[in-house]
Amino acid sequence: MSDTTTLAGLLPAAKAENPIQARLERIAQTTADLTRMIKAQHDLLQRRPEFAQVLSLEPLHKLQAAYQDMTRLIDQVAQRPSGSQEILQLRALVRNAELINSTLELDFVLNDVVDTVVALTGAERGYILLKDATSGALAVRVARSARQDTLAPQDYTVSQSVVSQTAESGKIVVTKNAVGDQRFEEAESVFNLRLVSILCVPLVRKGMVTGVIYTDSRVRPELFDVNAQALVQSFANQAALAIENARLFEAVRLSLAEITTMRDLMANVFESIASGVITIDALGHVTTLNAAAAEILGITPGDHIGQMIGQLIPINADLLDRIAQQVNARQKEQSIDLDTSLPSRGPVNLSLRFSPLRGEPGASGAGVAIVLNDLTEARRHQAQRSVWIRYLPPALVDNIEVYERAQLGVVERPISVLSCDIRGFTSFSENLDPEKLMEIINIYLTISSDAIHASGGIIDKYMGDAVVGLFNTQINPQTDHAVLAVQAGLLMAREVQTQHSWMPTAHRLFFGIGVHSGSAVIGNLGSDTRKEFTAVGDTVQMAKLLQENAGKGEVLISQQTYDLVAAYFDVEPRTPKKKKDRADFTTLYHVIGVKAGVTLPIPVANGGQRQP
Repeated sequence: MSDTTTLAGLLPAAKAENPIQARLERIAQTTADLTRMIKAQHDLLQRRPEFAQVLSLEPLHKLQAAYQDMTRLIDQVAQRPSGSQEILQLRALVRNAELINSTLELDFVLNDVVDTVVALTGAERGYILLKDATSGALAVRVARSARQDTLAPQDYTVSQSVVSQTAESGKIVVTKNAVGDQRFEEAESVFNLRLVSILCVPLVRKGMVTGVIYTDSRVRPELFDVNAQALVQSFANQAALAIENARLFEAVRLSLAEITTMRDLMANVFESIASGVITIDALGHVTTLNAAAAEILGITPGDHIGQMIGQLIPINADLLDRIAQQVNARQKEQSIDLDTSLPSRGPVNLSLRFSPLRGEPGASGAGVAIVLNDLTEARRHQAQRSVWIRYLPPALVDNIEVYERAQLGVVERPISVLSCDIRGFTSFSENLDPEKLMEIINIYLTISSDAIHASGGIIDKYMGDAVVGLFNTQINPQTDHAVLAVQAGLLMAREVQTQHSWMPTAHRLFFGIGVHSGSAVIGNLGSDTRKEFTAVGDTVQMAKLLQENAGKGEVLISQQTYDLVAAYFDVEPRTPKKKKDRADFTTLYHVIGVKAGVTLPIPVANGGQRQP
């Protein structure tokens, strides 16, 4: 009696993994082993007549026959185009459809699609190649083996000829024996890779080929029949849908990220704007309010969302609500300066600019944006300035905030002092009536003041027909204070000459000008009831002594000043005529003019200077 043939010999090796088939294998093996054992015992007993009819092998023979019939039936079912294989394929398609609809992880979905196609068709490898959105070139996105692992780039075995033909035609390309296929006899990739079976299916979405699914085998010919082609095409349709979903999701994600970035940027800008910003909807309710607006109004931002604008500034509620409605309805800006009072701050000066928010074209107004500025401090400074400017030089007025912060405490610092006096004023004044005298003296005092201010100095004091200017105080800090002071003296002398070109000869007067540089005590000096910003010390007295030595229209400087300005001005040394018992006062310098090719510092508005 021959041994029973096992199921593994009747069915393809790939199908022995089925649990039912494995169980039948074990039954067949057990039956064969039992048959051999009983047959051996049967042969021994047959030699003794008394046991000849005791054992019979007929039941085992029937079991073996039934087993062989079952294996043939299973093999027939497995070879049918329908049946369990079709059910397996349908289940795989349904599972992939569920996977595509449950995740947007594109690489995971595409790997699963290729693994399933390879497993169901018996291919060696499977690939998905996608078109580049810009260049249109095909590139491998997924490369998988029959073991369901990812292939390295050096292991790719794709036929570029087949891939290109599928992508260009948009049709399935299949070959049962690629090496012998006349269509690819000139394709080096087919010959070099020794490919046998190839199936390449286009990925088509909205009439456009977006890539291909490519499978092949170097061993099994005629692997991809009509059923395999239809199956891979179904998976290709699912893959194309998954790719489009992923791309749409990525586009939405990028747009959302961009919108989020813009929103955060606008929120940061909104909060960092120094001006207050309030937005209200078409009904007049507050929708947003930045930190600056809350600070100006003395309120907590979140507590007032949804209120009317008039509730934020209750004293002018009706006016503000009415302006907001008009701007929203007419779509035209309006501005208003408001002197009002806030519960948390008291009297304030506010500026409000109402601007319409733009909605859809042709639609009614979408609301109003209000830019709010607090003018309270500015108005206070403006009122003070209007008083101060009558008496103080522009440099001091422009630095009034510095003045207030520092309180101009008394300090000692290096400065330059310009002292000027009108020559012959006493005899001149004896021949004029008071009104005319004041008119003429004011002309010269204006010339001297303008020259000092133009060079960044400040007026220390007027003493009759004399003027004292200070350079490099706390109010007007200057690096080249000595140069600026001498520049002011030359400018003063030049402007007097210009003035004389149209004045009557009898009214022509001249300044004597002295400049000295040194250390001085500067600050607010005086009593508790009256203080004066001034400089005291020998530096001021030395400038006055130089001025007393000066002739008409002359600018005289000390040795200390000359040491600081020698590179800028041409001078000639002189011996002092008046010394006032100062033994150290032996030399002074008459300033002739600016050296050739030298550009003097140009003063700026705050009392400093910049190089041209």
